[in-house]
Amino acid sequence: MTYQTLEIESRDGVATVWMNRAEAHNAFNETLIGELTGTFEALERDPDVRLIVLAGRGKSFSAGADLEWMSRAAGYSEEENRRDARKLSKMYVTIHRLSKPTIARVHGAALGGGVGLTAACDIVVASTRASFATTEVKLGMIPSVISPYVIAAIGQRQAHRYFLTAERFDAVEAHRIGLVHLVCEPEDLDKQVAVVAETLIANSPMAQSAAKELIFSVADHSIGDVLIEDTAQRIAKSRATAEAKEGIAAFLEKRKPRWRP
Repeated sequence: MTYQTLEIESRDGVATVWMNRAEAHNAFNETLIGELTGTFEALERDPDVRLIVLAGRGKSFSAGADLEWMSRAAGYSEEENRRDARKLSKMYVTIHRLSKPTIARVHGAALGGGVGLTAACDIVVASTRASFATTEVKLGMIPSVISPYVIAAIGQRQAHRYFLTAERFDAVEAHRIGLVHLVCEPEDLDKQVAVVAETLIANSPMAQSAAKELIFSVADHSIGDVLIEDTAQRIAKSRATAEAKEGIAAFLEKRKPRWRP
């Protein structure tokens, strides 16, 4: 495919999706939103892709919403604004709900919707030069569409602070509050992403997909009979899969498992 706002690299089961609006700090517009959504949907279906890395060209990971796009949206009717917002929501949920593992490679500023992209990914590796802020209230708006993912990552208490102050924080603070998993020096960022990718690829793709669904099903649910039965059903189903049998056999035979391509 030919992209206006993205570059896609694929090697050894790892697809790297580069947001490529460097001149606009990878800010969202209609084109970037549509291309990100379509690309992640296509990578979900690609049997040769085991995991996806989301990254940004230029100085920033993503500066969130493009102000020209937002200015156009200000002139929309209420129904047009709803349709536009639903497309943005679809982008986030597509990334978040992907059955394959996702890594956010954050090297610079992640602002507003860029924080949402970070939180929508499974694992976040950030450079010490990365910075973060939910800046919407500075513009008279709220971080509504990104809120499910950001609050799930940092919790309600931290969201009260950062959603209301719009203050910028660094990668160390992002790690402390749960938005970022790993922080490294800028020169080590690609190496660290590669290490995480290698760790992910060593594991069962079917089990990883089932593990993501498990998290979605268990998170924020109280422990009761329904949840207990659901988890019992899931492990019973998991044990009977071909990949579970291969994983156990490989362990007993002291060899690497041979997962499906």
